[in-house]
Parts: sequence; C-alpha cells; structure tokens
Amino acid sequence: MKKKINIPKFQNEDEEREFWSKINLADYFEVGDFKPVAFPNLKPSSRSISLRIPEFMLIRIKEQANELNVPYQSLMKKYIAQGISQKPDKIRQYK
Repeated sequence: MKKKINIPKFQNEDEEREFWSKINLADYFEVGDFKPVAFPNLKPSSRSISLRIPEFMLIRIKEQANELNVPYQSLMKKYIAQGISQKPDKIRQYK
C-alpha cells in the first residue's frame, strides 16, 4: 500500500460520488495489495419471458437437449447467446 486513504463520512450519495470521482486509487494501492476473490453464489440476473416459437422448433430443441443431456431451456439460452454474438449480416431473416 502506497499511502492510507482517509474516507470521510458522507452526507449523501452526491458527496460520495464527488469524492470518488476526484480520487485516483492508483495513488493509494499497488498491484500486490489485491488478492484474488471468488463469488461462488453470484449469479447473473435473469428475467422470465414468454416466447412463442413454432411447435416443430420446440420439439427439435427438446430432442437436441435430450441428446446432449442438458435442460432444453439452457440449450435455448446457448443458441440465443450464439445468435447475438454473430454479426447482423450473417443472421438470416425470419418472417
């Protein structure tokens, strides 16, 4: 640690925001001061949605999920993630 940081008591969030915006933490800490941490119970926030898809698609997804021994909704999330990571010009238009 380079030098001790004195953190004042803040009256509100605006004061705290102003304090942290003016301070450079590199003046107070060195790389060796940090220790690796893990947050095993931290999960990405998710939200339930309703999605209407053709019956044949749902059947095929469930078949593929069964072959891979994974829940079909997890497989759908994986497919969606792959789709949004592609460039828009590579995605076929569905009507």
